[in-house]
Amino acid sequence: MHTVARMFKRILTLATGMALGIALVVAGRRVATAWNLFPPRDLAKSSGYVREIMQLVNENYVDEKSSSYDQLAKNAIHGMVESLDPHSEFLEAKDNKEFEEDLTGEFGGIGIEVESRDGRAIVIASIADTPGARAGIQRGDMITTIDGKPVDSNSAGDSVVSQLRGKPKTKVVVGLFRPATQKNFNLSLIREVIKIESVREVRVLEGGVGYVQLTEFSEHTGEQFGAALDKLLDQGVTSLVLDLRNNPGGLLDAAVDVAEPFFKKGELIVYTQGRKPADREEMRAERDGDPLAMPVAVLINAGSASAAEIVTGALKDTGRAVIVGERSFGKGSVQSVFPLKNGEGLRLTTARYYTPSGVSIHEKGITPQVEVIMTPDEDDKLSRQHARPDLADPKEFKERFGFEPIEDRQLQAALDVLKGVRLLGERSAVRVSAK
Repeated sequence: MHTVARMFKRILTLATGMALGIALVVAGRRVATAWNLFPPRDLAKSSGYVREIMQLVNENYVDEKSSSYDQLAKNAIHGMVESLDPHSEFLEAKDNKEFEEDLTGEFGGIGIEVESRDGRAIVIASIADTPGARAGIQRGDMITTIDGKPVDSNSAGDSVVSQLRGKPKTKVVVGLFRPATQKNFNLSLIREVIKIESVREVRVLEGGVGYVQLTEFSEHTGEQFGAALDKLLDQGVTSLVLDLRNNPGGLLDAAVDVAEPFFKKGELIVYTQGRKPADREEMRAERDGDPLAMPVAVLINAGSASAAEIVTGALKDTGRAVIVGERSFGKGSVQSVFPLKNGEGLRLTTARYYTPSGVSIHEKGITPQVEVIMTPDEDDKLSRQHARPDLADPKEFKERFGFEPIEDRQLQAALDVLKGVRLLGERSAVRVSAK
């Protein structure tokens, strides 16, 4: 459906790491080799200075093992790349292997999204129906220890990704600090195979409103979302709620696939722009047929990031949907992954993405047209409700979690908006008929 070049443009969801925009660059090694053959004068001068310092450290540092040239080179690369921004990273062989596992959408872990902020590992969201979600880990929780060991402030993201992952059925003890209550606590969790199901819920709500919850954007999300739409249309829905709350992102192509049904063929959905004008790359709808014509409301919150923001931004920017909830996360950069030797890789921020009208949401987020702020307690309770749709009986639910299911105020606001849009459309139709 998409060109090969577009298939390499990705936004990765790390189920125990950060949500990042990704572009896989196969030719990265060849380009690097060309630079080595004809290094610019500034590069030769600076690299020569680094070599002098590496030699000085290697020959004089008290610990010979930790000052080997190989170790010093890796430390230097880590510092050089990771000082640029929170999303650029040197991937050593083990980390690069985990990165590749992420692309398959299946791995062993506890199912939480984490971002490194000022040397702290902050939970962005818990993936529905995973050990982290079932244990009640909330957005905003800070991971302080893993198996009793403090999280390294110099590499919080790397440390958390590496230590939270592991073989299924193995135990990991996670220490957390919750700012909302100013309390520290520990959770003993059993790792599971984390299989990301993009479409979590598909149902028809009162008034013929279709509801689809997307938990992330993976390789099959477009296909799954299309099937969900077909199912809802067969049931006669006349409007739609697209729930992207706590959706940390996924593949860029999947975001385009989800947005496509609402756009005419050839219409711009999103574009990326690098440092040079020629670096602009546009993603346009390639779907044949008429776009879906019905009122749409999109639900977002601070856990909606990356690919989720691409869909939200495209629909808001072009007037295809009304956005309800809270300001989104604001992750609008794209990383390119350059393969290196020895199974290592380099993830580097090379572009930012923009909505069709040229708006960048990077570090700004998307502001909803209908703002409904949920408290941390409400967020936690709703996350548990979504994680356990099998507990439909309120009494049984309370016995399991200690509270009765609460009203989803953001969803109710979206339903009110759609009801108003339908009433307005009916009145317009009456006026047209009268003429």
